[in-house]
Amino acid sequence: MRDLTQRLRAAIREVPDFPIPGILFKDISPLFLDPQLIRDSAAVLSQHWKEKNVTKVIGIDSRGFLFGPQMAIALDAGFVMVRKKGKLPPETVEVTYELEYGNATIESVKEAIQPGDRIVVHDDLLATGGTAGAAAKLAASLGAEVIGFSFLVHLSFLDGYEKLQAISPDIHCLLDFAD
Repeated sequence: MRDLTQRLRAAIREVPDFPIPGILFKDISPLFLDPQLIRDSAAVLSQHWKEKNVTKVIGIDSRGFLFGPQMAIALDAGFVMVRKKGKLPPETVEVTYELEYGNATIESVKEAIQPGDRIVVHDDLLATGGTAGAAAKLAASLGAEVIGFSFLVHLSFLDGYEKLQAISPDIHCLLDFAD
């Protein structure tokens, strides 16, 4: 695992002042130039959930779609896309949540999540936890059990981890950035 985190840290590019001044953006796109790094990351993301009877992996639009389907295949589970409002055909179910700068709405195709499903919510990065928490709320509203959260990167200087622990204490992140 240590080798993987070092390789990930070396691959993730930091872009200053993007998307606004004062933000140091963590760009994961360079890691996708290395097929072995993709395979290794997907394997470790999936391994954490192997013995937990996952039935569905939720991937959050859009970077949660990069490893989410690979995790679903490794776990012999279904994959559910959670997208921004208006991107999926009806019949959908939606949830609106607060951002630090306004509101956002996400949605999923209604029949994709069934009562009794055991869900892992996956996204590329855990920052404030708002979108992942909203995806968990959406799944729970359809009778699913959210057993945990999966992220490639955790920005530990923000409070997302603590917010998500109130939903599920099982939060798996491959790499932590403390600043």
